[in-house]
Amino acid sequence: MNLFADIRALVLSNLDAMTKDGVLPEGLATDNVTVEPPRDAAHGDMATNAAMVLAKPARMKPRDIAEALATRLADDPRITSAEVAGPGFLNLRLAPSLWQGVIGAVLAAGADYGRSTMGQGKKVNVEYVSANPTGPLHVGHTRGAVFGDALASLLDFAGHEVTREYYINDGGAQVDVLARSVYLRYLEAHGQDVAFPDGTYPGDYLIEVGEALKAKVGDAYVDKGEQYWLTDVREYATDAMMDLIRADLAALGVKMDRFFSEKSLYDTGLIEAALADLREKGLIYEGVLEPPKGKKPEDWEPREQTLFKSTDHGDDVDRPVMKSDGAWTYFAPDIAYHFDKVQRGYDALIDVFGADHGGYVKRMKAAVSALSGGSVPLDIKLTQLVKLYKNGEPFKMSKRAGTFVTLRDVVDQVGPGVTRFHMLTRKNDAPLDFDFDKVLEQSRENPVFYVQYAHARVTSVLNKAREADVAVDDAALAAADLSKLDHEAELALAAKLAEWPRLVETAARSNEPHRIAFYLYDLAGTFHGLWNRGNDVPSLRFLQDDAATSQAKIALARACAVVIAAGLGILGVEPAKELR
Repeated sequence: MNLFADIRALVLSNLDAMTKDGVLPEGLATDNVTVEPPRDAAHGDMATNAAMVLAKPARMKPRDIAEALATRLADDPRITSAEVAGPGFLNLRLAPSLWQGVIGAVLAAGADYGRSTMGQGKKVNVEYVSANPTGPLHVGHTRGAVFGDALASLLDFAGHEVTREYYINDGGAQVDVLARSVYLRYLEAHGQDVAFPDGTYPGDYLIEVGEALKAKVGDAYVDKGEQYWLTDVREYATDAMMDLIRADLAALGVKMDRFFSEKSLYDTGLIEAALADLREKGLIYEGVLEPPKGKKPEDWEPREQTLFKSTDHGDDVDRPVMKSDGAWTYFAPDIAYHFDKVQRGYDALIDVFGADHGGYVKRMKAAVSALSGGSVPLDIKLTQLVKLYKNGEPFKMSKRAGTFVTLRDVVDQVGPGVTRFHMLTRKNDAPLDFDFDKVLEQSRENPVFYVQYAHARVTSVLNKAREADVAVDDAALAAADLSKLDHEAELALAAKLAEWPRLVETAARSNEPHRIAFYLYDLAGTFHGLWNRGNDVPSLRFLQDDAATSQAKIALARACAVVIAAGLGILGVEPAKELR
């Protein structure tokens, strides 16, 4: 049940009737007609922009359209009033029975309430984390991991077929540096004193890897040249780091469907195939680029390179794919990787990158547009930095990692649920402050506590009702006389529940899972508001003297808990049954 969609359908059917009756001209497009919650709840339950959207193509005054539409809508029993506001907006008030019906719909659908078919089973690939396999995940990776995982769950809930994917950057020079760093720990395990040159990885996390390598090969590599061990140690170290990364992700509740190795692109013809596709489309050429902005001509050495004509697909400049010495640029394997995604038949691609990848957005979108002939959209989401605080002071730790705060540091201190929820309390492109004390605070200012407290309160009500021999299974509650819920505070909570299906589709359409966290906080606030009013108005309390009234009120509370649990499920957070 999507009440907003139902009322929009009612608006559209009346617009069709107005067209048939000659009030509106034929052929008006109604795609942009919306039915939404009004900006000010005092104005009504829902508002439509129908008159504003149709006025210009209809060559009519918006108020004239709005007034004619209002007259027709007011005749429907679901609408108690339709009032024209401002230049032609139409505010609607709905019959209480509709809000009461939402409660029954939630209980009947259970966890599937709000689940949408909007995605129509379209295949979406969400690539996220994709950290270099050179060490444990840090707090910046944590935000990207949470965002990507929640987005994947949101898209699944909205009817898409989703693949969660991790791109292993194991084809560049950084894995050679990792191998050399592990080799130093290997020598250390053999009792040698070692020093880590600048650029290597000195973190304690490699001590165990060095010791494990010793256990595997003994002294076979001791004091040997790189030509004897680099390839083997690189593979061994990369596998060890990916095991560590998988364990980090598991601690956060993230499970990937696929890991794709950059190394698999080399010497397999995949890069060549991707560039051949672009060459056939006339998008690869030999040329010389202009000096980058800020570089003086005398500081720039022009040289012929193999270039991708990315400007044909919205980029600012054409991009090199092969250097003058015949080596691939960093961009070439990225093109090949996305060519592979396109070839796998995805309908849409989403990449979740860190904020430092902002300069990569246009070129990558241009590549996918060119490779797919414009048929596969690529959305790139950048996650901004996370600043850590404890007791109001900037927070640093993890000697084990060397120089940064790890994902495990965060999860071990506050738990995966708190970590995940708080990482979604800001839009992905806004900086985020993470205070270890505040995220555990039991107050309204802590969103995760506030939402979990609402769910726990409902659980306590259900337990007390059972002790009083009131049947509170979902079937019994759905059969309750919900017409007993007629107070404005109760109907306001039901109206908030009605927003859930629309919110899911809006968030999925814009790839913005933070909207789920925002909604849950608002829903919890509405629930706590009703709970607190019960302190002064006994008739609003969930447990009443007669079982029938109790069941109706508990049905509302239970419906609230169902939606909270569904929302938390999308965010990857376990709903709390009690808080201590």
